[in-house]
Amino acid sequence: MKKILFTILAAVTFLFAGATSIQADDTDNYLRVGMEAAYAPFNWTQETNKNGAVPIEGSSQFANGYDVHVAQKIADKLGKKLIVVKTSWSGLIPALTSGKIDMIVAGMSPTEERRLEIDFSNSYYTSKPILVVKKDNPYADSSTLPEFSEAKITSQQGVYLYDLIDQIPNVSKQTAMADFGQMRQALKSGVIDAYVSERPDGISAEMADSEFQMIELSDGFKVSESDVALAIGLRKDDPIMDQVNSVLEDFSIEQQIALMDEIIALQPIQEESTEKPHFISQVLAIVQNNWKQLLRGTWMTLFISILGTILGTSIGLLIGVYKTAPKSSHKGLLVLQKAFNALINIYIEVFRGTPMIVQSMVIYYGTAQAFGLSIDRTLAAIFIVSINTGAYMSEIVRGGIFSIDKGQFEAATALGMTHGQTMRKIILPQVMRNILPATGNEFVINIKDTSVLNVISVVELYFSGNTVATQTYQYFQTFTVIAIIYFVLTFTVTRILRYIEKRLDTDHYTTGANQMQLEVTTHD
Repeated sequence: MKKILFTILAAVTFLFAGATSIQADDTDNYLRVGMEAAYAPFNWTQETNKNGAVPIEGSSQFANGYDVHVAQKIADKLGKKLIVVKTSWSGLIPALTSGKIDMIVAGMSPTEERRLEIDFSNSYYTSKPILVVKKDNPYADSSTLPEFSEAKITSQQGVYLYDLIDQIPNVSKQTAMADFGQMRQALKSGVIDAYVSERPDGISAEMADSEFQMIELSDGFKVSESDVALAIGLRKDDPIMDQVNSVLEDFSIEQQIALMDEIIALQPIQEESTEKPHFISQVLAIVQNNWKQLLRGTWMTLFISILGTILGTSIGLLIGVYKTAPKSSHKGLLVLQKAFNALINIYIEVFRGTPMIVQSMVIYYGTAQAFGLSIDRTLAAIFIVSINTGAYMSEIVRGGIFSIDKGQFEAATALGMTHGQTMRKIILPQVMRNILPATGNEFVINIKDTSVLNVISVVELYFSGNTVATQTYQYFQTFTVIAIIYFVLTFTVTRILRYIEKRLDTDHYTTGANQMQLEVTTHD
């Protein structure tokens, strides 16, 4: 078992050491800008630095789009190198307020609610709300809001566009979705009739998929200037605000429109074939064209889940052994033992009783805001998965220890063995075999749960797949590939652990007896 663990750790360490990525460690020379890099034409991800793309931190990929070119103007003004920190929409403001990024340039509107948390620059683009439907949709010929009565409509969570839906009379307002990728997939599959978006996104949708149609309403939504004006988010009282606004003052509306038109023509859109390709052909094309991006995401998911499971199991073993230790006869030590037990119980209950996505936000962004502690996102991800796994494994280990026949404890005590010796030489070898299936389950869960780590800018498999989907507009095909990759990972892990179980089965029923016999021989 030790050889297997050491082999896994060595392999993971080798892969991690060999991984190449761009890191901006010198904060004085880099301008870190947060964006999703998955919302064309404002921002997207690509494989090269073609057409003015800039590096994505922690990745070998690049970001491009209207937001990137605006951010480049500001970086030039500040005399810094621009680097993009790829972050999910919900993580942008926490990333800014915690100091993980220097500014947000992501098509964000300066609403009053957001102004309570951060400051905004002058506008760098004025948006116009539109509706996106399918061409064969009953609402495709609509041009006024009342014509969308009873239609199932949604928009992105946390943006002003979702609130605009209430202006449609008798509308069937659907639950807000996490990003535009989910909305496009929902529209294509018929789950919704339309979604509210902005004009650049509508143009991109039409260019990328002939089934989509943008509707510019003749009698449209009533919006405020703060809603349609997109601005750059900065921390409260940030001294660079004046420099940012000076750049935007020289960026006229005509220049904004011209840049947007130029960017729309540059965005990566997969050309549609004259013949309708088969589903399998589309899936194979996605793999062929995006295998590097998907492989990087798969590697990050596997790396975090392997290391998190190993460290978490180690934490669980330590806690399990400690919680089964006999009570101290010394009053002072007994008080300390009870206090430490109480802390352990709090740790277990908190991390078993809260979602990993919430733990990620609190640990990664909360520690930076509260204590000024900046943690590398990959290390933070490993730490989060490890302590989460440790909370579950501690109870699994404790149950495994209690499942061992009490006679073995009594025999070890009669031989004069300490609690530590009993655990190390007799109990734990049996416990490790008994908890192996549960450990495998935790490993499989960790592989899947890494998908929530995109909120702290970890580009794992799901985040990589979602980026590909937003670029290709082939959501069902892309997520079919992602599902297959997840299945291959979990199935492989399960088979390996089953093999280890069979190898250990031959010793399972004799380990305790052999250890006891060895101790008897030694004492004799």
